[in-house]
Order: sequence, then C-alpha cells, then structure tokens
Amino acid sequence: MNYYIGTKLIKAEPMTKGQYNECMGYATTPNEDPTIDGYRVQYPDGYVSWSPGCVFEKAYLKVDDNPNLFSGVSIGPQMVENFIKEKHISTIGEKTTLVRVVLVNGFEIIESSACVDKSNYDENIGAECCMKKIKDKIWMLLGFLLQTAYKGIK
Repeated sequence: MNYYIGTKLIKAEPMTKGQYNECMGYATTPNEDPTIDGYRVQYPDGYVSWSPGCVFEKAYLKVDDNPNLFSGVSIGPQMVENFIKEKHISTIGEKTTLVRVVLVNGFEIIESSACVDKSNYDENIGAECCMKKIKDKIWMLLGFLLQTAYKGIK
C-alpha cells in the first residue's frame, strides 16, 4: 500500500458534537460526549461530516475570505504572520544577520543579510531585510498549498 498526501478546499464551522447531531437531526448516543469541540465540515461534493477539533486543526488551515476573487479565498498577511511559530535572530561575524524561522508545521526557513561596512551594521535592519524575504517565501508556499487545494494536482 502506498502513502498519499491529500489537500482539498472545504467549508467548515466550529461546532460541538451535540450541536452537530442536533443540526443533522441525529440523536446523541449514550457513549458520545456532546460537549466535545469540533467542526461541521462540508466537502466539495456536498458531503457533510463532523470532525473533532484537534484532528481538524492538524489537517486544515483556515484561509482568508476574498469576495473579489472567483475562488472566494486567498492568502492574507495575517495568515503569513500566524504561520510563523518561532523566530531566531543572530549576528555572524561583524556585519551579517541570520534569521531562522520555524513554521507551525515544523518547516524551517533561513535567510541572511549583510552590509558592506561593519560600521553601518544594525542587527534590527538586517532582521527586517531577512523577515521580508522569509514572509515572501511563506506567502509563496501557502499560495502553492491553496492552489493545490483549489484545483487539485491534475
């Protein structure tokens, strides 16, 4: 058996298991906890299901609504910011800034910037330059993910 990576664009709303059962006209069974947080999920083919919050949040990334686009969704600046989990800034030598960012999925991006004359060096300016490059990369990576979710792989 082979491994597959699946990505799709879905609609979802936060909802407890009990709220989902009520919404769908289902009875809550004695072994169900109706207070468990989760999501009501609607797939592109119209199929509706419920997913526990912890499972859903590991598999799906909320995208920004954008009514100006045909797809209705896009990557926004806050999504890019929220995808950054950790930021590490250091100076190498006397005039080079190195920034390592760890994303929420564990992926790491590293950028550097340097000035010509060490007397002009400022780590904060170097970090700003690096973070712009890093955010551009995150935007591109999230755009790739959204394109795959929206159109599939074929």
